[in-house]
Amino acid sequence: MKAFVRANKGFLMFILLFGVFRTAVADWSPIPSSSMRPNLLEGDVVFFNRLAYHLKVPLTDIVVARTGEPRRGEVVIFSSPHDGTRLIKRVLALPGDRVEMRDGRLVIDGVASQYALDEVVQEAMPEGKLDALRMQETVDGRRHRIQRLPQRLVARDFGPVTVPPDAFLMLGDNRDNSADSRVIGFVPRKLLIGRAERILVSADYQGNWMPRPERFGMSLR
Repeated sequence: MKAFVRANKGFLMFILLFGVFRTAVADWSPIPSSSMRPNLLEGDVVFFNRLAYHLKVPLTDIVVARTGEPRRGEVVIFSSPHDGTRLIKRVLALPGDRVEMRDGRLVIDGVASQYALDEVVQEAMPEGKLDALRMQETVDGRRHRIQRLPQRLVARDFGPVTVPPDAFLMLGDNRDNSADSRVIGFVPRKLLIGRAERILVSADYQGNWMPRPERFGMSLR
């Protein structure tokens, strides 16, 4: 064993440093589901910044210090409070916000979000293709695209509720097909992993596995 270590110490040091980098500084995550359509597609690989919100002891989940606060509209990687699964969603409500949803429209602290239709597209679903509405959602002056489906798989109405301290309301951009805070509840800050920054690479793994070079390097901010 000692001989093996001596012969491969350079490679072993690289593996150690690579592991430290991925668990403490930055990492990447594949997108396995449609919950963030139209902004993230199945087969995208997203680069995220682990130092955006806190500094952790390498190779552990022990938080040493906070490095920033999540802002409304950011796309965040976190562990599900329900079962620990790694998820990616958008921060829509912050600690102390009074938030409700009425027929899919967000109201935060009494201010209704604004919606504008971009296009209607055909979206593949298990029961066949459905018309999907792609819209611009403006929340607190920040704009991003969402998708609405005629078939509701999650609630379009909730609240009003107040977001607890050190917790966040997370929603998927594919608003009618996302197991987000409407299913798993508010997300405690300690479960945040990092902020998604951009798409590294992308391939159509549900189709012909061809790369989608037009998505390489796309910013998520």
